[in-house]
Amino acid sequence: MIQTPQSAFKAAIVLSLGLHIVLLSVYVPADTKLPKKKDDLVVIKLEEPKPKQEEIIPLQSAQALTTKAPATQEAPSAPTAEEWAFASKYTLKNSKGYRHTWGKQVRSMMGAAVEGPDQGQVRFRIEISQNGSIAKVETLWKTSDKAEALARKAIYSMPASPPTPTGKPLIFERTISFTPFASDDAPFYADDCLPDTPSFNNPFAWDGKSPQEIKQNKPAEKLSPEALAECLKQLPQDSLEGVAAHSQRLLDQWGSSKLNQGK
Repeated sequence: MIQTPQSAFKAAIVLSLGLHIVLLSVYVPADTKLPKKKDDLVVIKLEEPKPKQEEIIPLQSAQALTTKAPATQEAPSAPTAEEWAFASKYTLKNSKGYRHTWGKQVRSMMGAAVEGPDQGQVRFRIEISQNGSIAKVETLWKTSDKAEALARKAIYSMPASPPTPTGKPLIFERTISFTPFASDDAPFYADDCLPDTPSFNNPFAWDGKSPQEIKQNKPAEKLSPEALAECLKQLPQDSLEGVAAHSQRLLDQWGSSKLNQGK
């Protein structure tokens, strides 16, 4: 039988594999075990949470917190006879002096303001007859029932006020502050001869019927030299308190916490 080169090559491979298997079975013991790879062991130790210790306030500090006295502001003194005499003759700016003196009289009869739930403000619309008697009191808003009750009690029990400066009924709005942090609202008279700024009206407003036109806002009316001279005669000398209160009102109105900040 003639073998081809390919069959001879295959026979040689089979013979070689057989010899290797025989040698391995002879020289390798049957009980030999291959080493196994050990698994990595991770140990996690859990600790019990420790109880949170409460902050202990020293006894002296605790007593200081509980015994702190609330802020208090005594009632202002009642207007003097000189103040009422000036107020009863001052006609500018809807009798500004009379309105201020009247409000000061009311606040002086309400007692001391103490920091707490009773503090607050109340705003009234007041109508005073030409003889100085109270004609009407209307509450516009309030932040404290106590302040309103005390103010109304003072209004209806205050001494008789002098006649109004113009000889006509005086109608105005007034806010009474019953708080220990209220600042003095002393009036400022230096600008009372300046004309009032006219109210703004939209020049482009149209009712849909009338002819369209751009309406010009009325300029402020200027006093004649004679009227200005007569007006200046009524102006009193502003007090230091009045100037300071006026400056504070301007600062509160136009000031900004973002100005002059340190960099």
